[in-house]
Amino acid sequence: MQLIFLGAPGTGKGTQASNLAERHGIPQISTGDILRKAVQDGTELGKIARSVMESGGLVSDEIIIQLIRERFTQQDCSKGYILDGFPRTIEQAESLDGMLGSRPVSAVIYFDVPEKVIVERLTSRRVCAHCGNVYNVMTNPPPADNFCDKCHGPVIQRDDDREVTVKNRLRVYEEKTAPLKRYYEKQGKLFFIDGSQSVDKVRQDIDKVITATSV
Repeated sequence: MQLIFLGAPGTGKGTQASNLAERHGIPQISTGDILRKAVQDGTELGKIARSVMESGGLVSDEIIIQLIRERFTQQDCSKGYILDGFPRTIEQAESLDGMLGSRPVSAVIYFDVPEKVIVERLTSRRVCAHCGNVYNVMTNPPPADNFCDKCHGPVIQRDDDREVTVKNRLRVYEEKTAPLKRYYEKQGKLFFIDGSQSVDKVRQDIDKVITATSV
């Protein structure tokens, strides 16, 4: 099972990827998580990525591709994976095809969600600064004292989840990432899912795609 979850920020890719990875015992590979850890750890990569991420831009293809190439060498990828947030550009997609060679992705699932819903979702998101546990002030609010109920770390709103930055992220997405739909449509691998549905309904639709593409 080698999947790509494609869609704008806030469409629910991460939630569904995490659920699917747990159910099937394969890794969820999120470049966003990898980059945020680099920022938190203060690595050289993190210093470069920090200013780009906080302004809503995209980190360079060269850095992202290097991260993915290294990740694929780890043992847990041997049975498959879910790419969450990669590729983001045609150049990244072409590099990915070259990396995979005779083991191409089996399906690309596109999460389709209206912009208004995305902005509402992302500006409502809160995360634990220590363990990354995710909350939503509307649907899954953090504890009243704003400390994580898992590790008791402080719950914050990330800079890239503020409204101005969110709208800029969506603009960048439309310019850089939306063309990927056409790229994977030409390969016959693109499947659309209504990401504004309930979490359970989206999960069921994903399972249908997996069943259809594994026959």
